[in-house]
Amino acid sequence: MSMTEEEKTKCAAIIHTHAVLAAGGNAVPVPGLGVAVDTVAMTTMAMALSAVFGGSITESVAKSLAISAIKQQALKQPVKVIAKELSKLLPGLGQLVAPTISVVILEAAGWILADELSSKRPPVELRDL
Repeated sequence: MSMTEEEKTKCAAIIHTHAVLAAGGNAVPVPGLGVAVDTVAMTTMAMALSAVFGGSITESVAKSLAISAIKQQALKQPVKVIAKELSKLLPGLGQLVAPTISVVILEAAGWILADELSSKRPPVELRDL
């Protein structure tokens, strides 16, 4: 089942907000910290996206979904993931490159997650009971 325009709008706001917040954490020049920040952002994003489709998931389920979505993006874009973490070793440049790459990765992973959650929601007849 495809998303309604209202669901797409809500998902866009959730995904973009979480990606931008994660970008702030990725500006810190500590290699490896970005992965932790991205995982937390994706976990809370998964919980919020689930609510858009009438669901409710636990933090542990959300974290599993988040890790899976990030992993999919990392496998699709390994150069970006490596560049994000390595850029943090370059003073100044890392604070610009890492957040930008993080936003791109989390936006893409967020839409993968939204599509997955949308396809797993119960049919309308069952949701209205």
